[in-house]
Amino acid sequence: MNLTILISIIVFLPMAAALAGYGIGRKYKDGRNLFADIITGIIFLLCAFLCIQAQKGALTNAVITPFSSGSKALGIHFTVDGFRALYGTVAAFMWFMTTLFSREYFGHYRNRNRYYLFLLLTLGATEGVFFSADFYTTFLFFEVMSFTSYVWVVHDEKPESLRAGSTYLAVAVIGGLVMLMGIFLLYDVTGTLFYDDLVKAYVNYGLVSSHHDAIYKIWAAGLCLLFGFGAKAGAFPLHIWLPKAHPVAPAPASALLSGILTKAGMFGILILTSYLFLGNALWGGLILMLGVLTMVIGAVLAVFSIDLKRTLACSSVSQIGFILVGVGMSGLLAEENTLALRGSLLHMVNHSLLKLVLFMAAGVVFMNVHKLNLNDIRGFGRKKPLLHYIFLMGVLGIGGMPLWNGYVSKTLIHESIVEYIFAINAGIIPALFGTSFMRAVEWIFLISGGLTVAYMLKLYICLFWEKNADAAVQKHYDDLRRSYMNKTSAFTLTLSATLLPLMGFLPNIVMDGIADMGQDFLHAAKAEPVSYFSIGNLKGALISLVIGGLLYVCIVRPLLRKKSADGKDWYYVNRWPAWLDLENLLYRPVLLRILPFALGMVCRFLDSFVDTVVVILRKTVYRDEKLPHERFEGTALSHLCACIAGAVQELLNHTLWKKHPKHVDYEHKLALIQDELNENTTMIARSMSFGLLLFCVGLILTVGYLFVKDVFGL
Repeated sequence: MNLTILISIIVFLPMAAALAGYGIGRKYKDGRNLFADIITGIIFLLCAFLCIQAQKGALTNAVITPFSSGSKALGIHFTVDGFRALYGTVAAFMWFMTTLFSREYFGHYRNRNRYYLFLLLTLGATEGVFFSADFYTTFLFFEVMSFTSYVWVVHDEKPESLRAGSTYLAVAVIGGLVMLMGIFLLYDVTGTLFYDDLVKAYVNYGLVSSHHDAIYKIWAAGLCLLFGFGAKAGAFPLHIWLPKAHPVAPAPASALLSGILTKAGMFGILILTSYLFLGNALWGGLILMLGVLTMVIGAVLAVFSIDLKRTLACSSVSQIGFILVGVGMSGLLAEENTLALRGSLLHMVNHSLLKLVLFMAAGVVFMNVHKLNLNDIRGFGRKKPLLHYIFLMGVLGIGGMPLWNGYVSKTLIHESIVEYIFAINAGIIPALFGTSFMRAVEWIFLISGGLTVAYMLKLYICLFWEKNADAAVQKHYDDLRRSYMNKTSAFTLTLSATLLPLMGFLPNIVMDGIADMGQDFLHAAKAEPVSYFSIGNLKGALISLVIGGLLYVCIVRPLLRKKSADGKDWYYVNRWPAWLDLENLLYRPVLLRILPFALGMVCRFLDSFVDTVVVILRKTVYRDEKLPHERFEGTALSHLCACIAGAVQELLNHTLWKKHPKHVDYEHKLALIQDELNENTTMIARSMSFGLLLFCVGLILTVGYLFVKDVFGL
């Protein structure tokens, strides 16, 4: 099949099908559900076909232009390589699984037709992001994806959902605008937005001393783009939407928000790192710092959380931090970036599949209990071996247990840190950071892995080993063991969960094969075989597991639980200070109070300033002339006309109008007409004068800018 047609089908078929499905759903709901299953299944099969072709080396990586505006910079351009085929398939697989699960999950929900409409629209937009060949195409589909996924967050229309939706939308809109600014800057400097053309842009400008100003502009553009992509990825400090959006969104949507939409942001950060700033240590150091902060803060928030989906959402923030650490290390390691980039790619894939399993398992809990607080759902998983298996696979995978998929990717990222420390000591590469600092980063990495183990242990033990404080509730949970999910949901969750150990049991075959697909896209150096189960590699995982066990025993059990009033039971408490919420502490006050007040004061000043200038001009340059003789009303002209009209009226009253004389006060009537004409003329004159004044100010500023640019070479 022609690649242009194939990619166009993958991107645009779901969007067209969304409208058709909405029409079907208005008449036949089961037909709409089946239609959505078929469409997502078709997209998955097509993407899987691309994956097979990529592994065979049959993809040419040529630019595909299904729609062109006549300008190369503004057309929609796609391309296909191993990475894009891989992540297109991962996204399509997750959409297919969550669509199958949605059939049961939304059985008692309102607005299901709306949900399916935006589910398919977002699928097309997301595939458009992953297959994009330039920043312009990425931006278009990125914004569509942001707006269509907003409907997921506010689906149940409760106050907390609407508030979380407003946060999500604000972050998306602000991030999109800043991203657009970066795109403008980048195109102004390089003259292209195509990724393959940008590979040498930074290097070429850096080699010429006279182009240092271009380097600054590229950095400015890169930081703007990082802001936009980081907002979607959930990187600190723009992570605030994740812990708010996931608990209120439906579970299938949460799986996609966490597993795929955050990876659309990571896709952009990978583009910046592997194309625009390839091998740049300073950029790598910046990403590393963001990664460390994101990794730790997300893990700490997850440990304190007592809401099932909020814990998983904060976990997503932390896991994005792990990925960012790997991406940052690739910049620091320059040409020795293989372990870092392969680890980052594999952790992206692993996190997507892990959150698919964990959020769908959380969805099973919620659709039976309609609660998410750990104290309410304690003991739900007892006597439910299938759900126990599904959730346990997710826990072991995300915790980095050897023989599960998460272990492989975390090991590669950890080894990249160790490799950098060795390279510094050996003097192989220039050191941006010292050995002591990097050893601290290594320990923060391992401790963050321990925090992951601690909060996942909390969820696992709470759901499957502890009993509910209310015996009647526990009995009700036990009675659900045969009816808590249907066969379709059981199939989707079991299949998704079984992939996790299969990937980890054969890392040199499965995981290395996946990493090989992204090798060219990431511009990674040639990979050497890795002994994943050597003592040195197992050591890092074991340290994190031990730390996690100690944190659970020494902190979670004694400090994050509290005895009930009768002293017979324990219940979980959230000891995180309520005031320490970055959104309420910083973002909302700044955006909703401080900025409006400051800008309002500026506008008031400018308004008063303009009025003052107008008054001064009227009293000086445009000084009004005084009449020689002030009249009660009207002017000399209106008075003359009134006298003539009065004389004519008097003459007619003595002749033609003798029987019906008229007595009109023409002095007053003509004075009113004169005042109205004067007022209209003055308004028009002042409007034109003000417009000309603004035009002159703008012209002066423009000329001044051009003059300064020529003189100082800016």
